[in-house]
Amino acid sequence: MRPDQVVHSDPEILGGTPVFVGTRVPVRTLIDHLEAGDTIEQFLHSFPSVSYDQAVAARDGQLAANGPRQPPADRDKTHPGRVAVNRPG
Repeated sequence: MRPDQVVHSDPEILGGTPVFVGTRVPVRTLIDHLEAGDTIEQFLHSFPSVSYDQAVAARDGQLAANGPRQPPADRDKTHPGRVAVNRPG
């Protein structure tokens, strides 16, 4: 499958977030599902507008390029979503 059939980014669709072609489903959603332990089939059940071939191509391309997502280094690990602040002791 050609890359232009899998993912695209358009400022008019979700502010330019990379989505599967022909859908409004962000590619990040697939990666989040896979990292949570879901299968491609489970993802596709929730997002039927994405084709199996698109999901496989995105999985192979995205995970190979990026590896698993790591939390930003400046995040407070004990309170997810909160930025760590270094205060003088």
